[in-house]
Amino acid sequence: MRLHEYEALDIFEQNHIPVPRRELVSTMHDALHVAGEIGYPVILKAQVLVGGRGLAGGIRTASDPDELKEAADELFTSEIKGMPVRKALVCEKVDIVKEFYLGMTVDGYSGKPVIVVSTEGGVLIEETARTSPEKIAAIHIEPSFGYYPYQARSLLRMLGLEQKLITPWSEIIGQLYHIATRYEALIAEINPLVVLSNGVLMAVDAVLEVDDSALSRIRFPLPDRVDRIENPLERRGREIGVTYVDLDGDIGLISSGAGLGMASMDIIGQKMKPANFLETGGGITADLLYRCMELIMMKPDLRGIFINVYGGINPIHEGAKGVIRYMQEHNVKIPVVAKALGNRQEETWEIFKAGGVHVVTEAATEKAVDVLYKLVGPGKKTDAGRPKASAKGK
Repeated sequence: MRLHEYEALDIFEQNHIPVPRRELVSTMHDALHVAGEIGYPVILKAQVLVGGRGLAGGIRTASDPDELKEAADELFTSEIKGMPVRKALVCEKVDIVKEFYLGMTVDGYSGKPVIVVSTEGGVLIEETARTSPEKIAAIHIEPSFGYYPYQARSLLRMLGLEQKLITPWSEIIGQLYHIATRYEALIAEINPLVVLSNGVLMAVDAVLEVDDSALSRIRFPLPDRVDRIENPLERRGREIGVTYVDLDGDIGLISSGAGLGMASMDIIGQKMKPANFLETGGGITADLLYRCMELIMMKPDLRGIFINVYGGINPIHEGAKGVIRYMQEHNVKIPVVAKALGNRQEETWEIFKAGGVHVVTEAATEKAVDVLYKLVGPGKKTDAGRPKASAKGK
């Protein structure tokens, strides 16, 4: 779960990392009031859970009330990468001398925390690593040993940082490591960490992403992860306990695993356009598949549904009952094609067939997608190559 910038900044401040004066607003009038208290110039930052806000026009500078009014009017009526802007952060504009990068993540190869610092801040760290690797230094932390300040000092000397910055830098690294471990963060990042004209180090941006599997263990207050999902279909998916991602197509998909779902999407995409990614995980029940059907049928102008489930630990015959109950109760007219293999597959096939589902018993997903394609056809395309139905749906 990724936190909004204002939420991450609050946590950073509580843990003694210097941050700018700021206040969250949801209207232009609130923004003007806060800016009057903070003092111009100010920065207005859209609070949306996407990256690259600055390049997408989500960060504005205002030197006076007229500029702020114009910026706020535009921001609160805009979308940033498809996400509507409902809240913004009004921040003081500080006098920056130098920008750095500081981040902590988990190394996917070793499974250990890694602290990364760079003399280039305010840009994508991946781009810096590609073009100027000499400007980046990193150190892995052995979990059984823990973090000690001397490690930060050694790291900073690798970058040739001037001596007067090493002590405050190492203190902020220690605090960030403390935050990351307390919140079991996948990413804790300050980009940029800036040096002000008075020599103070300050985090003028904050990223904190918490591991979903750790949420039940974290003892500190966190926002409700369902409430922060903007897309109503994705929010409904989280509520019923499945992974749902809304897409631009018109072919609904239900799968029983992430890998199976991704492969199904790729194969559907060769001839048609998937409307969603949905994977149930373990624990399929008739009621769960009923609600999955209910969820994907909320998508406007759906032309067909593809079901790809595997009966290992999942009782796919029970899931089939839920699908058929939904189809009968709601008189589903669009074609539904199912590939169901594994435990009690023959029983599952009979349940599907009795309810009007087109069953494919071959193992290759391509065969099942071919059947669905013959039933629904290629569909009409817009000039952009997307189905017209899904363009309206989005």
